[in-house]
Amino acid sequence: MTGQPTAPRFSLLDRDHSILAFNERVMDWARRQDVPELERLRYLSIVSSNLDEFFEVRMAPQLAAAKAHETRGLYTAQTFEALSAEVHKLVAQQYAIYNDELLPALEKKGIKIVAHSERNARQRRHVREIFHNEVQPLLMPVGLDPAHPFPQVANKSLNFIVRLTGKDAFGRENEIAIVKVPRILPRFFRLPSVKGSKQIHFVSISSLIRTHLGELFPGRQVTEFSQFRVTRHSDLAVDEEEVKNLRTALRKGLQQRHYGQALRLEVSAGASTFLSDFLLEQFALPEACLYRVPGPVNLVRLNQLIDKVDAPELRFEPYLPGWPQQLTPGQSFFERLQQGDVLIHQPYESFDAVLSFLREAVEDPDVLAIKQTIYRTGAKSELMDLLREAVRRGKEVTAVVELKARFDEEANINYAERLESVGAQVVYGVVGLKTHAKMLLITRREPQGLRRYAHLSTGNYNPGTARVYTDLSYLTADESLTADVDQVFLHLASQNRLAKLNKALIAPFLLHKAMLDKVAAAGEAAARGQDARITLKMNALTDESLARALAAASQQGVKVDLIVRGACVLPAGVPGFTDNVRVRSVIGRLLEHSRVYHFRVDGDEEVWLSSADWMNRNMLRRVELAWPVTDPALRQRIVDECLNAYLHDTRDAWLLQPDGRYVPAASGRHRNHLQSAQASLMARHGGKG
Repeated sequence: MTGQPTAPRFSLLDRDHSILAFNERVMDWARRQDVPELERLRYLSIVSSNLDEFFEVRMAPQLAAAKAHETRGLYTAQTFEALSAEVHKLVAQQYAIYNDELLPALEKKGIKIVAHSERNARQRRHVREIFHNEVQPLLMPVGLDPAHPFPQVANKSLNFIVRLTGKDAFGRENEIAIVKVPRILPRFFRLPSVKGSKQIHFVSISSLIRTHLGELFPGRQVTEFSQFRVTRHSDLAVDEEEVKNLRTALRKGLQQRHYGQALRLEVSAGASTFLSDFLLEQFALPEACLYRVPGPVNLVRLNQLIDKVDAPELRFEPYLPGWPQQLTPGQSFFERLQQGDVLIHQPYESFDAVLSFLREAVEDPDVLAIKQTIYRTGAKSELMDLLREAVRRGKEVTAVVELKARFDEEANINYAERLESVGAQVVYGVVGLKTHAKMLLITRREPQGLRRYAHLSTGNYNPGTARVYTDLSYLTADESLTADVDQVFLHLASQNRLAKLNKALIAPFLLHKAMLDKVAAAGEAAARGQDARITLKMNALTDESLARALAAASQQGVKVDLIVRGACVLPAGVPGFTDNVRVRSVIGRLLEHSRVYHFRVDGDEEVWLSSADWMNRNMLRRVELAWPVTDPALRQRIVDECLNAYLHDTRDAWLLQPDGRYVPAASGRHRNHLQSAQASLMARHGGKG
């Protein structure tokens, strides 16, 4: 097998537009009448957060090509304009939902954000007190003149631009001033309710400042103003070959991240052309980068409002994960794993079992060494505390800390320093590659000699996200597989050549070619008339060679089912090219995050779990792990719960069309009578034990 099929060329879908299409699907949850109102508001804020990251990470090369009026790789002025038009359309829909659907729906349920014109006298007094006591002391208006040029404005911060009449204290007519709003200030304040009303009233920080803006400029008149927010390029770029200390270099980079290249300017919908043009000039942005919004410029901060409201009826019913069905509370993990492998389907089953596994290892005097990869663990991590405790108990602790985990760099640097301070061995993986594999390896002294136990996962060691991300944890004492994990840790620490592995596949060395070979083998089998099927579940499919390999296999007769939450560049059902390809995206209450690769050829099947999406960066620029599930019962459970359940989802699934559009699987049918994979799995596993 060559591993690289030759297929007729056809157009793949654009990755950036596919990312925006994903956000349209997320935004649909903000529209859904069967979703509680505060949760609908949260989905709207999630879309804003996603768009922020889209600009911070994806838009810089597009804008550079547009400003230079030249082609730069895949990017041109035309691709920038098309992408900008799509984002403007998405933002317009977002604020229409916010103003026309969610605010009225929340008001009906007793929650109201009160504008200045709607406040009664008592509320106006309260707003004035908040401004004078809590807000004004932290504001520092800056009048612009040759001695006070336009100030540095931090990424995604809230600011006001003000136009003034009259002269300043020195008799000068500097008409423009900037007011920065510190991040430390709350974005919403509770107001006294109207007497006899059960409504909960709030005022936003932007409305509060807007009401009292004139008081910041005594003796002058405010003639125009607008809130504004700028989004900047924030993807840290560090030349690892040049720097002597990656941790130090990243710390310096973090200080500069807040002031990277400007990419998007958001202003109030009513901002004058004079003010918006002035800001565009200051940030060197074209008109297409201006977003006029009829509401707060930062819908991400709506989360603060959601958190301030004590109304369980406006939220999802709390879900209590069950204890993993293969585990007995109180039983030793080491004893259990000697009987066979254990699968934990999170968050349907509790991630606490993973912490319990590590806790038992820390407290067991026979455990000699613990090795773990650290990618994203959350701001406060019990896992980190356990690793430090293991060091204090005399165990050998090795942590492979990925310092370049996007937007978690600072937390990971702090964790690395804390672990080093107590004597743990901390390494940062391989130069030029992110270590994205999720591995925990425990070495224990037993009567028959040293024995290894491992935890492998499709997701992060983060108790917070483990409550809302679907992932698979795999506990094993399999000698071949745990030996592979040990070899990977040795490779990451020593930088020596990776030894031949028994079972696991590792990126960037083996995984990409192995997947191409497996797809090609399925295609060859189908061409011989054998039954062949490929079912894949992942977050994104954007690697061109893998996408084209799947298309080629489908042309040979392989039935290809893809469950891809986010961006997917392979169109489904294109006549003559992907007739046998079906692509669905499931967007639900939980964030789909597990990666499962299933190949079935003539009755023989393989199931692989992995930390890797089918993206070029995962396959060729990261250290990723994939491992086979050899236990037939566990393999069938994964197929049933992670693949078949989602292929039959009719409530939360979207189907990709040949032209790149997604249509709901529930189209034309009432959602209350449809099947949800997530709801079924929550009902099956929740709250047991």
